[in-house]
Amino acid sequence: MFATSCSNDDNEGETIVPIQGKYNLRQTGTIINGQEVLVDAPQNQSGCPGDYLDLRLSNTAVMGDYNGSDCALTETTGTYVRSHNDLTITVGNVSSTSDIMNLTNKELKIKDKTTGVITVYSR
Repeated sequence: MFATSCSNDDNEGETIVPIQGKYNLRQTGTIINGQEVLVDAPQNQSGCPGDYLDLRLSNTAVMGDYNGSDCALTETTGTYVRSHNDLTITVGNVSSTSDIMNLTNKELKIKDKTTGVITVYSR
């Protein structure tokens, strides 16, 4: 015997896709006059692989940044905590909390609660 539910509030509006994974930085932006305005991420160095965010099962967050003519990779390690649709990343003594706007098998879109900056990553 199988039971299914069609209620929209089974997961209280939060996405059930696991957040762990490696995400490539794709776009950044903000909301202007009620409209989302996104541009290709200026943080990505031309000619280099895209910067990334790797959220691991151990709650470790690794941010990869490619820079310079030799595309040197700098990795910064911190921790992350997901609470409902909030994602908090802590590096050293600095924490930032973002709203998870979209989380699918192909995309993570977050909006920083302090600055309002939207960041879009793809898997």
